[in-house]
Amino acid sequence: MLLSLLFHEPLTFAILASVLIFSLVLHELGHGYAAYFFGDDTARRMGRLTFNPLKHLDPIGLILLLTAGVGWAKPVPINTTRLRPYRTGLFVVSIAGIVINLTLALLFGILLYWLKETQPEAVYYTLVRGQTSGWAGILTLVSFYAGLINLVLALFNLVPVPPLDGSRILMSLLPERYHPYIWQLDRYAIYTFLVIVVDIKMHGPLSRMLDWAQNSYLRLFLG
Repeated sequence: MLLSLLFHEPLTFAILASVLIFSLVLHELGHGYAAYFFGDDTARRMGRLTFNPLKHLDPIGLILLLTAGVGWAKPVPINTTRLRPYRTGLFVVSIAGIVINLTLALLFGILLYWLKETQPEAVYYTLVRGQTSGWAGILTLVSFYAGLINLVLALFNLVPVPPLDGSRILMSLLPERYHPYIWQLDRYAIYTFLVIVVDIKMHGPLSRMLDWAQNSYLRLFLG
């Protein structure tokens, strides 16, 4: 669906791509600044506490984000052994990016609701009839997709399997004696993503959960 925007609504696609890239950058900055707050300056020393997208973007993750709506950036380097207190720091660092994506989803949802109330015809023709015109139509499409994709990014990262943020959140809640075993599971990250891709293709439990979340989001802000 996003690719169709590139051919039919190139200006909207360009604006949306910029918003989504900024969303990925903010996600990683959330991790980096949270780590810095808890005593780890690794990201700062490596020049990753910056809004420059070239420092954060992963080519494959970006392509998938702009085509499939799910992607990733290069993880901000974090030395968890320097976090003080360790478990609290690990929890806050791990959840920071998710909170940012949820906040962005909420802001775009509020913008979508405002457009529905103030520009109902533009929203109707854009989302129902597929006819985009004027600034209100462009803003409707950008808010629609940016809100849904930020919601998906947040929920996707909550899945408690390595190397996703959810696994780090789970670690922060478990006794430290289990942490080395969970860290070792990062080596199987490729298999984690393969399972997730198959789940989405087969419309498995994760896919159904994401569909339910997106439908609930749209009912909340569009009615």
